[in-house]
Amino acid sequence: MIEELKDKVLSGGHLSEEEAYSLLKMTDKEALYKASGEITRFFCKNKFDMCSIINARSGKCPEDCKWCAQSSHYKTRIEIYDIIDPKECKEQAIQIFKKGVNHLGLVTSGRKVQGKSLTKICNLYRSINENNINASLCASLGLLDRDELSLLKEAGVKRYHCNLETAPSYFASLCSTHTQEEKIKTIHAAQEIGMDVCSGGIIGMGESAEQRVELAITLNRLNIRSIPINILHPIPGTPLAEATPLSSEEILTTIAIFRFVNPKAFLRLAGGRAQLSQNTLEKALRSGINSAIVGDMLTTVGSKVEEDKKLITHCGYSID
Repeated sequence: MIEELKDKVLSGGHLSEEEAYSLLKMTDKEALYKASGEITRFFCKNKFDMCSIINARSGKCPEDCKWCAQSSHYKTRIEIYDIIDPKECKEQAIQIFKKGVNHLGLVTSGRKVQGKSLTKICNLYRSINENNINASLCASLGLLDRDELSLLKEAGVKRYHCNLETAPSYFASLCSTHTQEEKIKTIHAAQEIGMDVCSGGIIGMGESAEQRVELAITLNRLNIRSIPINILHPIPGTPLAEATPLSSEEILTTIAIFRFVNPKAFLRLAGGRAQLSQNTLEKALRSGINSAIVGDMLTTVGSKVEEDKKLITHCGYSID
């Protein structure tokens, strides 16, 4: 069965929903991981994509996302500041570029960045471009509309990031202040003006295994080619602080199924990966993962870029 589904994908076919969900029933997990690795190498070769983020506005978010340390609804110990100082932003960007990472995104808390704040952000991007004209710039600034996205594109932003976070059937259980439909509207607006889109989610928030597959299918329908897979890092003070961690097998199975459903995408290991053992990390890279966010995350410590490079090359990838 697993070989038949793999061959279907390798020949250019797409799994039906029934076939995608059937992968959850595969008892030979090693065979599943091996097959997803073959799909990765066939469509994506050995190219690995690294990106880094800068927390450009932190805390005081009015949204009530249950996983998030930046929500003003919860008492968490995070640094709070408005739009980052231009000099500090530029210095952080220079340090990231020196480490050989050319994909950089600015990320802000809040429902969206607009008005004078959006103008400030656009100016930050122009300043960053002065130092590295070859940089691929990304933005994660909330639920922007087409006109606001166009301003970012004019400032040099090539990709917009807007996570779906979880399956459509589960999102309302985790957030009540905005809808997934609003997120999809922003994604469509970015695609309509010619921007690439990065969109994925967080696993381990109480969703079912079937809902993880549902998320993978939804991302495929939206034609997303950069998919961050975050693993919940429970934050004290948030409603998910005591969430039960996923097992390594659950994480690796999710990654493998995401690859079967999204064979040509960059599956980007993101937040929460510091919780994984070296063996699990290697298995993730040898099955479906072919990109990662490196360096620190928004409110949690991330990874050291040089250590990531060693792991990436050890698993057979090349880094541009």
